[in-house]
Amino acid sequence: MKITVLNQTDMQRVFTMKDAVQADKDALRMYSAGMTNIPLRANLDVPKHEGQSLYMSGYAEPAGALGVKIVSVYPKNVEKGLTSVPAMMVLVNDETGEVCAIMDGTFLTRIRTGAVSGAATDELARKDSKVFALFGTGGQAETQLEAVLTVRPIELVRVFGLNDHRAKDFAERMMKKFGGRFDVKIIAARSPEDALKDADIITAVTTAKEAIFDGRLVKKGAHINGVGSYTPEMAEIDEYIVTHADKVYVDTRDGALSESGDLIQPIRKGVFSEDRVSGELGEVIAGKVPGRESDDEITFFNTTGSAVLDLVTAKRIYECALKQGIGGVLDM
Repeated sequence: MKITVLNQTDMQRVFTMKDAVQADKDALRMYSAGMTNIPLRANLDVPKHEGQSLYMSGYAEPAGALGVKIVSVYPKNVEKGLTSVPAMMVLVNDETGEVCAIMDGTFLTRIRTGAVSGAATDELARKDSKVFALFGTGGQAETQLEAVLTVRPIELVRVFGLNDHRAKDFAERMMKKFGGRFDVKIIAARSPEDALKDADIITAVTTAKEAIFDGRLVKKGAHINGVGSYTPEMAEIDEYIVTHADKVYVDTRDGALSESGDLIQPIRKGVFSEDRVSGELGEVIAGKVPGRESDDEITFFNTTGSAVLDLVTAKRIYECALKQGIGGVLDM
């Protein structure tokens, strides 16, 4: 049995953000159509080493994508000079049941998470969007930025982070990386209010437990992506946005309504309800529910992530690598 081995460099050589956006669209369309089998992730505590190990498995039959992503959270790894959130994707040949590929799960998570915001932005944001506000400068921020730049003709990006120095450093690095490629100006914002000025698209990718900007300052016609909230305690998006947006969409109802504090907290307060969710993004992509219907609508998309995104994206990367002869081979 020969297993293809792909590191981040290999994956970047064969797969673009544009490819990832399409993969995520296809994955969510399959999911919303009931064409996938995605169990709840298994979470194992490892108290002896103060860690957790999570297993995100599933099968997307139309894509022939079968496998499991293993993600661990070991905060003390930093003391050992190791990443605190190591991850690995294991793909299985759905015809034989044999493992066919292993790949960098950390990069996979970043590109598919950025791409799902790109997919939502492509479906829901105004076509003439020019100004982008990005809240957050952590490990997920770069692909969030690249995804929006990929699907809309952005001219100005304002980045806000709680640490001014880190925000400026991030903006400078991203300007060097993407400025020429996308003909865009990327700068650090002085405040949340500064970041929101004239913003057509807003993405929040933080670990905040309370609102990071005033929802009342969001202009008509804006589109917002809420990415960072993946537990009931985390709520980076102002409740005002959730309750006053013209339309609210999610990647998966099961995930968002059971994991995202952005939605769970307003529901618990009685100011929002599950039936006010306009639909899953996959339903919009399939034409089963309407997306943006006017230039004045404020649209909000909430994502907590799903194994279906990992599976379909990983399978597409694997197929591209095979065609191009990229990657190592582990002969078992």
